[in-house]
Amino acid sequence: MTVDVLLVDDERLIRAGLRAIIDAEPDLRVVGEAADGSQVPGQVARLRPHVVLMDVRMPELDGIQATRTLLASADPPKVLVVTTFENDEYVYDALRVGASGFLLKRARPEEILQAIRIVAHGDTLLFPAAIRALAAEHGQGGGGGTADWHGRLTEREADVLRLMAKGHSNAEIARELFVSPQTVKTHVGNVLAKLHARDRTQAVIFAYETGFIAPR
Repeated sequence: MTVDVLLVDDERLIRAGLRAIIDAEPDLRVVGEAADGSQVPGQVARLRPHVVLMDVRMPELDGIQATRTLLASADPPKVLVVTTFENDEYVYDALRVGASGFLLKRARPEEILQAIRIVAHGDTLLFPAAIRALAAEHGQGGGGGTADWHGRLTEREADVLRLMAKGHSNAEIARELFVSPQTVKTHVGNVLAKLHARDRTQAVIFAYETGFIAPR
């Protein structure tokens, strides 16, 4: 399957660089570009990309609101937010509204390509250290909501969430807990459903915000 990508960035040179990297790959292609978040809904409706590379800071409509609007639509694409600094407060907000991960503008070409492929195939880009730092920076993890966790998750589901927060894959969690990958997949699905989370990243952020996992 060829993965179709929409580039959203107000800097023409950034878009040109990303296009050159992506279009050089046989399984990836850039189907369109947008210079502002306000252009995203129309471009997505017309081009139907699988992945949107979304700059978080743009002059008219930022990447957070554009992501929120996009993910509220039917059958939305995956969103990867792109930022200059990993501790950018915009990144945290974008992840909270449902972005599948983030990329730094200084990332190596192979890292950009790997990230696109990961989210295109239904996984999320989880950076445990970065999310932990962002949660601490935003003053989360104060313990609010911790008391109701045992009523919401089973003990095994809580174990799975803790390992998710460390960035473990389903296979790694299965080895850690001595269960099958399919069992882990079921637990992950239950965790996401109970927390009303779109993906693993949102579930982990929720865990930090409620104090279930301490940011530091």
